[in-house]
Amino acid sequence: MKLIECPRDAMQGLHEFVPTDIKAKYINLLLQVGFDTIDFGSFVSPKAIPQLRDTQEVLAQLDLSNTPTKLLSIVANLRGVDEAIQRGQITYIGYPFSVSETFQQRNTNSSITQSLQLVEEMIERCDRYKKTPVVYLSMGFGNPYGDEWTTNIVEDWAGELVSRGVKILSLADTTGVSTPDKINLLLPSLIENFPTTEIGVHLHSTPDGRLEKIEAAYATGCKRFDSAVKGFGGCPMAADDLTGNLATEDLIYYLESQGENLNLNKDKWNEAIFFSQQIFG
Repeated sequence: MKLIECPRDAMQGLHEFVPTDIKAKYINLLLQVGFDTIDFGSFVSPKAIPQLRDTQEVLAQLDLSNTPTKLLSIVANLRGVDEAIQRGQITYIGYPFSVSETFQQRNTNSSITQSLQLVEEMIERCDRYKKTPVVYLSMGFGNPYGDEWTTNIVEDWAGELVSRGVKILSLADTTGVSTPDKINLLLPSLIENFPTTEIGVHLHSTPDGRLEKIEAAYATGCKRFDSAVKGFGGCPMAADDLTGNLATEDLIYYLESQGENLNLNKDKWNEAIFFSQQIFG
């Protein structure tokens, strides 16, 4: 079972700039909990995401000397790829590939066709620098723009990505429109059709819908979950302000109730939750 903690997603929408040292202290605490991966920052334009303009400075303050946890950073173009792959501390390079043409243009200023080409080049560069690409299927459960969405469309794009060498795919519910039924329709077919690919979920939800989505994904055999402390973050284009990330607390509670041994340091986890108040209030 792989848990990916996402302080990057949790913080990126905050309007008040979080001081670099506070970000670094928080992420250093999370690095001691025992998560598989920390999605810690992004190499994107500071105009696009001002909150994360200090990703390089944060990275310089992170202590990886006594943790098995790996770092993941998000990129939106090849310039970001080139910046990220040169950082020895980073293991995973994440790219949001949208199955909605409108969102791909809005999010990365490129078409789906151009993004597919970017993924090919990203994989080649990751191989050269011994990094692992992670591709997020954004708008994987539908979109608010009226762009066509079917499970077949998602599966076809997943196939295109896998055929180009993607080994980790995360099905992303960008605006919180996933339901247990949609999860049950999509995840089993992806897991079955691409057995050598690691299939995960990056779900957004209102608080009252989190557990049913976690339960549905877990029941399909999914073993990779993205989440954030207290469900902070999410997509600003979601239908309402209550839609955020899966709460890591809910995820841990559910998985342990199913007998999963997560090997987490609960003392460090509680420290991180307490410290998070300095950032999120």
